[in-house]
Amino acid sequence: MRRGSEEATSVKRRMAEDGRDESVAADDDSQHTAEDGRNGLNNTMVEESPTLLRRMEICVAEAEKRSGKNAVNMQETFTVYLIETRPMDALAEGRNPAPDSLWRRYSEFELLRNYLLVSFPYIVVPPLPEKRAEFVWHKLSADNMDPDFVERRRVGLENFLLRVASHPVLSNDEILHHFLTEEHSWKEVVYETGFQAKADSRLKALSATFRVRNPDKRFMDMKHYSDELQSHTSQLLRARARVADRLYGVYKVHGNYGRVFSEWSAIEREMGDGLQSAGHHMDAYAASIDDILEEEEHYADQLKEYLFYAEALRAVCRKHELTQFELEMATQDLISKKQQHEELSTGIVRTFSFKGMTNKLFGQEAPEQREARLKLLEELIEEGEEAVKDKTVECEEHVEKAWVDVQRFKEQKDKDLREALINYAVMQVSMCKKGIQMWSNAKECFLKM
Repeated sequence: MRRGSEEATSVKRRMAEDGRDESVAADDDSQHTAEDGRNGLNNTMVEESPTLLRRMEICVAEAEKRSGKNAVNMQETFTVYLIETRPMDALAEGRNPAPDSLWRRYSEFELLRNYLLVSFPYIVVPPLPEKRAEFVWHKLSADNMDPDFVERRRVGLENFLLRVASHPVLSNDEILHHFLTEEHSWKEVVYETGFQAKADSRLKALSATFRVRNPDKRFMDMKHYSDELQSHTSQLLRARARVADRLYGVYKVHGNYGRVFSEWSAIEREMGDGLQSAGHHMDAYAASIDDILEEEEHYADQLKEYLFYAEALRAVCRKHELTQFELEMATQDLISKKQQHEELSTGIVRTFSFKGMTNKLFGQEAPEQREARLKLLEELIEEGEEAVKDKTVECEEHVEKAWVDVQRFKEQKDKDLREALINYAVMQVSMCKKGIQMWSNAKECFLKM
């Protein structure tokens, strides 16, 4: 797909430029924030540099269909993608070394992204391209083994890697470097981080969503915005698919003009050449729709990326809700422990409790028991204060770092979608001009009859 390759080159250039722009601001703190975002994962930075894309040329060069046995020993057919990398310093010196290359399955890209989501919960992690085709029109195959779909996914996977490699924090992660350079050992390295055990369960996150009392309003607004972004992009993609269906039919019907004019020309002496020529213009116009809609599919894929980005944005908001909820629960537990300590030390029970009722019925506990309970409560209060302090720091750090990345994402989104929509409009104008040109040519043919 020529268009996909051209766009991939354009994306590389734009992201490399963006990486240079961001490096001035990010150089001082990107290493620090990436290390802080580990949540205990024992990974180190590859080297102290703003973005990987400035140090390494990255591309997903081709896709290949293969067959083999899966985990349950059943035969399956799958697609692998060739990742090629070359050091930028060699290219800058005028050398052109052969690229290092390795093959990856889509599931390995998924593993990498899941690791990034857990390790960097404050970052809007770039999405992967769709696993199966969505918002298809009738001439577009929904088969995930279809060559055109595989090619579009290859471009999408390359775009994903370029997004990650141009990010001021994600690009310096060691696991990403292993993914790009170590074909066989990288899975062991990523599993050794223990990231799966640190992943928040969906049930836990859902509970926090409904029970959190004082979330940051900015993140609540951002969560609502992500819902709206997903809704509007999905509606736009559905409308585009319906238009593509009808446009395809309109163009192909013009082929009937061509057939009729060609057949008619056979019985005309004076008008024959003009009718024949007009028929050829109609046939060419009818055939051009395939290339037009192929190019349109590229712009649809750009919209789909932001459809999936909406979920990445929600993931950051959900993590905020969860950390805020855990802080509120730790605070509530500390308040409860302090109240118990006060009631036990003063003998004044402020709230109803089963323990207080039994004391009234069967008498107060022995002084030794009371002192032991007071000591235990003091220890629990001390632990609770540390827990509240830790959770407060965690929540504040997440809010601070996440909001910085959300602003970076918004700037990227505005720039990307503006460019995509303008280019789509330019393409539509060009398409209409071709239609005008076709009818102008037909008119000239008729005038010569």
